[in-house]
Amino acid sequence: MITVAVVDDQEMVRMGFSLILDAADSIRVIGQAADGAEAIDLARREKPDVVLLDIRMPRLDGLAALPKITPYSKVIMVTTFDDDDYVDAALQGGASGFLLKDAGADLLIAGVRAAANGDALISPSLTLDLLRRRSSTPARQAHAVERLSAREVEVAKLVADGRTNQEICQELYISLGTVKTHLGSIQGRLEARNRVEIAARMWESGAMDRPNG
Repeated sequence: MITVAVVDDQEMVRMGFSLILDAADSIRVIGQAADGAEAIDLARREKPDVVLLDIRMPRLDGLAALPKITPYSKVIMVTTFDDDDYVDAALQGGASGFLLKDAGADLLIAGVRAAANGDALISPSLTLDLLRRRSSTPARQAHAVERLSAREVEVAKLVADGRTNQEICQELYISLGTVKTHLGSIQGRLEARNRVEIAARMWESGAMDRPNG
């Protein structure tokens, strides 16, 4: 059972997300909060597997609350704002995924399951545009990627293309356990907290512009 907390200043949004998630198999909403301060207290108290966290809220917004929630739960940022600066700040704060509020029920459920399983799901309208944009940033960290083995580079590139662990298994003909072992090593070598940061490092380094080998 995946436990979830829903954080949004609009009660109708909280209720809508909760109804969708409670109707899904193996997902249970265990709490709701209306602002970042309440969200921090809820995460500390209940330690849900996943927190759906709105960005713009009164008293304490989602970006300010994010780093105080990530020690307890995986966090998916949920927003109506398709804005690069918001996404960048959430990435730096340790978010495990990003969804737009109009993404739909199927994507919401998939995002929660992905985060709980250690994957990351970003709304398709944000994913590659965000990460490709980071490849044009001046501070490229190619030296970090050079520490990866050839196989780790293959895995990291697939992560950067938005593939799930299962899809990486099928693409490289390796087991799920092997994928997870590689991901653990990659996170350590790239100093990445999660797979979203792995993807960002790969795009920032310029590695996505180069063929394998």
